[in-house]
Amino acid sequence: MLVLDINNLKKYYGDRLILNIENLKVYSKDKIGIVGLNGSGKTTLLNLISKDVSSDKGFIEVFGSISYIKQTESTRDDILDGKYISEFGLKNKKQNFMSGGEITRLKIAKSLSENCNLLLADEPTSNLDLEGIDMLLEKLLAFDGALLMVSHDRDLLDKVCNRILEIEDGHIKLYQGNYSDYKEQKDLEIKTNELEYENYIKERRKLERSIIETKSKAKGMRKTPKRMGNSEARLHKMASQNARRSLDKKAKAMETRLEKLEVKQNVKDIEKIKVDILGDEIYSKIAIEGKNIKKSFGDRTIFKGGDFQIYTGKKTALIGENGSGKTTLLKMILNKEKGISTSQRAKIGYFSQDLSILDDDKTIIQNVMEDSVYDETAIRIMLARLLFKRDDVYKKVNVLSGGERVKASLAKILLSDFNILILDEPTNYLDIYSVEAIEEAISQYEGTVLFVSHDRRFIERIADNIIYIKEQKIKIFNGTLKQLKNEKKRKYSGDLKELIEKKSVLEYRMTEIIGKLSMPSKDDDIEALDDEYNEILRKLKHIKQTLVE
Repeated sequence: MLVLDINNLKKYYGDRLILNIENLKVYSKDKIGIVGLNGSGKTTLLNLISKDVSSDKGFIEVFGSISYIKQTESTRDDILDGKYISEFGLKNKKQNFMSGGEITRLKIAKSLSENCNLLLADEPTSNLDLEGIDMLLEKLLAFDGALLMVSHDRDLLDKVCNRILEIEDGHIKLYQGNYSDYKEQKDLEIKTNELEYENYIKERRKLERSIIETKSKAKGMRKTPKRMGNSEARLHKMASQNARRSLDKKAKAMETRLEKLEVKQNVKDIEKIKVDILGDEIYSKIAIEGKNIKKSFGDRTIFKGGDFQIYTGKKTALIGENGSGKTTLLKMILNKEKGISTSQRAKIGYFSQDLSILDDDKTIIQNVMEDSVYDETAIRIMLARLLFKRDDVYKKVNVLSGGERVKASLAKILLSDFNILILDEPTNYLDIYSVEAIEEAISQYEGTVLFVSHDRRFIERIADNIIYIKEQKIKIFNGTLKQLKNEKKRKYSGDLKELIEKKSVLEYRMTEIIGKLSMPSKDDDIEALDDEYNEILRKLKHIKQTLVE
């Protein structure tokens, strides 16, 4: 069933054409992920569909109701369905006291409660922890309508979407399959374009050489020898003229072919740069260490104990639920609070979400070069890899978008005289291509990295160690996120088996007690049996609740 029909749509911002969509049809079973560079028009498209902004040309027709999970809009919690309040952990919570992750959950809960035909979602994983993202994934998979979703979360796009819509230079292109399928198709397109460009260059050079050779041959036609008689001279002249005309005609035909030759653009592969440590090396095995870490704010306890080690040269992800204290722990490390020690040679670069390390009045390249230990060539290569190409490096920071500021800040940190990087949500506000560029840059970085992220694929691609916060305790796992997940599954399977066995023993004992209470003998202590019955009932109730959870 058709739920959205867009025809001949144009949207301008000033003189700039943001979107130019000839035709887009969305059906009830479509789960479409929208990708494109920052500023390409992804959010604008959703706002046009929702009628929050109007188009300059064309029409949009929606068949049925729309619900919209927005990035920036606040919502009200008094219009939510009670089921979703409980499921998203929002019961008895007021919006004024909610964290960023809880507000995102509130927006999702509100939209899902509206039972719409078309769900629009603009970066719905913003500020969500891994548990919240899993909950969102579950709900989107169960959603029975059409979905149009802007997201940089590749794992979510892979698991939910059956089509990917790419926006580039105002135009759209639909790809069948999830994000990984889209990437394969894009890579094939790039390889095809590269081959077409190579063939174009070969053909152009061949024609250019042939034209030069043919014109040279025409110019070099021999003049009539003086010893020839008049009749012979006339014949020779006519033959030469005919041959020259034939060569000139041939050269013009080749020039016409050259003019009509379809120009193919080269797909340039940006040079890779490996970010080596040029400053002091850390010779100790442990770069940062925490022992018996405790932290409170008034009556609120953040950490009530726990040890951790961050090993030199390793890339460690810090994970935990919203409000568990991840940013607090990063700041405790930076301030070297009680229980925390760092290597004597440690030089820490900190990426915070306030992006305060940039000077607004300077250009991108000025900001990066200011504290860099690398030459300008290396800096330009890094900026190009982060999608700052050619004259983009001369943009002033005060005109940059949020995503561009993130990339400029990361480039400044990566190329400065640091040997430890601490990064707090480095992929926030980035488009999907920029996330992949940052991922590659951090992967190639030779120093020690500690980072907070809720992007599961980003963590899986980079981290070889995990620090996680649970129930106010700091714990460390020497392995990847996937290995940690498998370990938890294994442990859960063992615990589950033990619970089932315990439940069977208790149920068997309860049957015995019921039998004795129904027909007690003179040796039975009725009161003691009754107390044991109630205790077993309590334990069974607890086990059943645990199994349900």
